[in-house]
Amino acid sequence: MQSLNENRRIHSIDAMRGFALFGILIVNFLSFHSPYTHIDPFNYWDKAGDSTVFPIIDVFFQASFYPLFSLLFGYGVMILKERAELKGVHSPLLLARRFLFLLIIGLCHALFIWHGDILVTYAIAGFALILFIELSGKLLILLGLLIYIIPNLLLVGILLLTLYIEPDLSAMMTTSVADIVQVYQSGTWLEIVRQNIDDWLMNNNLATMPILMISILPLFLIGAGLRKLQVVEKLEQRRMTAIVLMIVFLTTGYLIKLLPYFISTNLAMQYIQDIFGGPLVAVGYSLLILVLVNSKIGIITKPLQTIGRLSMTNYLMQSIVATCLFYSYGFGLYGNVSLLTGTMIAIILYVCQILFSIIWMKYFVYGPFEWCWRWFTYWQKPSTFKRIQK
Repeated sequence: MQSLNENRRIHSIDAMRGFALFGILIVNFLSFHSPYTHIDPFNYWDKAGDSTVFPIIDVFFQASFYPLFSLLFGYGVMILKERAELKGVHSPLLLARRFLFLLIIGLCHALFIWHGDILVTYAIAGFALILFIELSGKLLILLGLLIYIIPNLLLVGILLLTLYIEPDLSAMMTTSVADIVQVYQSGTWLEIVRQNIDDWLMNNNLATMPILMISILPLFLIGAGLRKLQVVEKLEQRRMTAIVLMIVFLTTGYLIKLLPYFISTNLAMQYIQDIFGGPLVAVGYSLLILVLVNSKIGIITKPLQTIGRLSMTNYLMQSIVATCLFYSYGFGLYGNVSLLTGTMIAIILYVCQILFSIIWMKYFVYGPFEWCWRWFTYWQKPSTFKRIQK
């Protein structure tokens, strides 16, 4: 398989992917430097700067960028399938190899680097996506919406009932936050790995996997359906339609994401905020990037396009750099960094990744992990340096 021609790339998709990496980094940093999954974030950060930063992250970033990345993943899988079949390659086998590589990398990432990995879930949902890949675009979108909305509405009902019976669910948590901070801050490498595995299994087990699937797989289906209907390409030609839709999705999404601040910060409101408000904001962001890419100031999105082309490499490097900063085998800053400081570090890291991506793409066709992923997918060594690209 020859490398993709520049004029065949959908630059708005690359830019959306690059923007999603920024949002994912901002949110993931909450867990990189703090025991985010074991605390009540609405009360944990009570310093002046932190209490201002958390609502900003919660409303504008939290649960809005993994849906964007998931939609783009489904869109990209469908592009890969289409182009593989044009070259006479059997797409189900090709996709299976692609998801197998993702699963292997994800397990290594989750167990030995950072417990917040999403690649394992993506790989499992990707294997499921293969079963639906031949459906029409409209049916893929409809099926994705049904799988997403119905089970999640039922879960909201269960959460409301549970809160009625036991209003303080935080009292049911038995894990000591202080012990977790101590392990990541000053524990041995083996102790960190054990805690990392415990934290990963807390969110990735037989009980939580169905919830993860109804949060990710439907977005894959919708993204794949959007590609079959050529939605991005059509909206690139309909600027005003894209702007109107952007305003509608962002307004509706932000209103839902503000619910905990106007009603209650209980788990049910937080779940509604994330599971329904997040994807709406994600679609709004994607439309914003699409409009910008195709505007007179589209050149400002070039850095986003470049970093988006190295999405896997940059995602993994974010974890490697952050854990070296915060875990004991690095600088041991875990638990000692304020939310404001942590967020500033995340922004600096993202800027550095943009510079790295720009320099890398001047000389190479693919990022290092993308190159390995492509080789594993096609069983053929891809082009490496741009000077030998055909």
